[in-house]
Amino acid sequence: MSASALRAGIIGLGVGEQHIAGYHAHPACDVVALCDFAEEKRHQVAARHPDIPVTAAASDILDDPTIDVVSIASWDNFHFEQIVAALRHDKHVFVEKPLVLHEHEAREIRRLLDAKPHLVLSSNLILRRCPRFIELKARIEAGDFGDLFHVEGDYNYGRIHKLLAGWRGHLDFYSMVLGGGVHMVDLLLWLTGRDVVEVQAYGNRIATRDSTFGNADMVVAILKFDDGMIGKVACNGGCVHPHFHGLNLYGTKASFLNDLQTARFYTARETDQEPAKITSAYPGAAKGDLLADFVDGILAGRQPEVSVDDVFKSLSVCFAIERAVRDGGAVPVDPL
Repeated sequence: MSASALRAGIIGLGVGEQHIAGYHAHPACDVVALCDFAEEKRHQVAARHPDIPVTAAASDILDDPTIDVVSIASWDNFHFEQIVAALRHDKHVFVEKPLVLHEHEAREIRRLLDAKPHLVLSSNLILRRCPRFIELKARIEAGDFGDLFHVEGDYNYGRIHKLLAGWRGHLDFYSMVLGGGVHMVDLLLWLTGRDVVEVQAYGNRIATRDSTFGNADMVVAILKFDDGMIGKVACNGGCVHPHFHGLNLYGTKASFLNDLQTARFYTARETDQEPAKITSAYPGAAKGDLLADFVDGILAGRQPEVSVDDVFKSLSVCFAIERAVRDGGAVPVDPL
């Protein structure tokens, strides 16, 4: 690695460990520091990556003037303070979702970025790299669906043990919408190229009611798009189901329904006509697959595939959903 390469540090070594390969996929980036506050995790990762120093203190990375880029994959409640520290130390930032947990935090980060336009921020909205969804977007853009009028995205978590026994169950606030549903919100915005202007939503915590998890584990939101299209996003934290991104699109010429093995593409209403099967890979993307493009965006002076505006647009919808669950009624989307 040349002396002019970008130097990256990673905070949080759960999903964050997968960022190592993502950075190293770019020839002009090197991972030079890793961090996790859990001693066992540090030992495990150090054994797999003995050439990269591992620390227990996030400040060792955030305060280091020789580090150019920071991945933040820590617990959700630490994201805001770590992002702010990274930006104030002139570091580019890649964040696992959710970016932050509260709307005022998002607005403060937006303010800091506006004051430092040379810095690049992105988030790991990885479904954009799913081959099946890439093929689907091409079909939409080719006009195969005609006019889309209804879209549905279901985030079936299938990992209730992480809510019951993991760190999510011990936070004062953990959001299934921000932590999982944001994937489906971003996917619908990216696929259709349209904006959500209003939401209504309901939530419950029946699946986890006897646990320490104190927030809604099930949320359903209805989305009103700017052109009149209707959407639905469900965040199902308690489901008895494999982890899955349900996606159904309905247009005037065709419909698409995703399944674990294949997807179905309907171009006829008659029951005796079989739908076409779409067998392109799902999910088919690793957690670090957006990072090479992120690094390339930094070096080229352009926005990455998931731009800062994309990040805040999806967050704006998610915060509106949270307000609708809390307050009831129709809630306008307030752009960040």
